[in-house]
Amino acid sequence: MSSLVPDHLKYAKTHEWVKVEGDTATIGITDHAQAELTELVFVELPAISRNLKAGEACAVVESVKTASDIYSPVTGEVIEVNEALVDNPGSVNTDAYSDGWFFKMRL
Repeated sequence: MSSLVPDHLKYAKTHEWVKVEGDTATIGITDHAQAELTELVFVELPAISRNLKAGEACAVVESVKTASDIYSPVTGEVIEVNEALVDNPGSVNTDAYSDGWFFKMRL
């Protein structure tokens, strides 16, 4: 099984991706990470206005297989979270790079 790896994004060793547009970064997990986790059943997102440092654990995903921390790949302030994931965490499994984004930060 091959994973999608869009080349317009930046990637962390911990399998998060970052899309930078101006001073805003959108963060999610890679297709490889969601495939390893299998079916996601729960997502805990960081609080809006939370200041994060690169490498800091800031979110949690739970699947039918395991739970895993999500780390911020950059330093900044959380300005938006993808509330749709709370009701439909499976969006990460079906489209990790679009509908399955986790949060946005001001750099």
